[in-house]
Amino acid sequence: MLWCAWRWPLWRSSFFYLDNIASSVRVSDLQLPTLHTSLVEACQILDLDVPELYVRQNPVPNAYTFAMRGKRPFIVIHTSLLELLTPGETQAVIAHELGHLKCDHSVYLTLANLLTLAASQLPLGEVLAQNLQSQMMEWVRCAEFTCDRAALLVAQDPRTVASLLMKLAGGSSCLVNELNVDAFLDQARSYDAISNDALGDALKQIRTQGLTHPVPVLRAREIDRWASSQDYYALVKNPPVQYNEDSSKGGWRNW
Repeated sequence: MLWCAWRWPLWRSSFFYLDNIASSVRVSDLQLPTLHTSLVEACQILDLDVPELYVRQNPVPNAYTFAMRGKRPFIVIHTSLLELLTPGETQAVIAHELGHLKCDHSVYLTLANLLTLAASQLPLGEVLAQNLQSQMMEWVRCAEFTCDRAALLVAQDPRTVASLLMKLAGGSSCLVNELNVDAFLDQARSYDAISNDALGDALKQIRTQGLTHPVPVLRAREIDRWASSQDYYALVKNPPVQYNEDSSKGGWRNW
């Protein structure tokens, strides 16, 4: 998930950053060095400056990135998420968060929010603003697919990404040894089958229209498909080398 503070008052952004330092453990080569190595490796693959990484005690499995204008972004991972995942899956989560930075999603999200706010001031602005808000949420969900692809570029194993999505959907420390990625992908195909008629499509739209993330089975299916595409093989064989100097100044999102 992305927490974007581009329009926040300075005091609010500073308070959030201070609270994070006060209540989390900052990862470095001296503190949780295994996690730090995973972060650095993922940044090298995605060609990004290394942001700060924190581990925070929280019973809700989650990870997010916080971006402040002109400040170094930082990633936070909850302890409960680390307890669910393997080291490879954890690095994929980190890479997903880095994907938001690489794509400058925070810049586009801020622009969309400003456009929605401006539209609300026009005649019939409420209807226009609601339409823009709906389209913005669709874009936000599509951005998550992009970040899942960043996770795959780092993990280079679609089963790793699918496995962590499965664990987020229904995993716990007492269940992980019995979870099956192939069965989860079969479940995704069952989800697709619901779209055989107009009612199925409508039900899916109602289910997802207010969500910031696509449903987990859909994300797993999409990453499995992309892993077999020529686009993916081209990127793995010839990784991009052009570096966006501003990419570390944006921020982004929540698993």
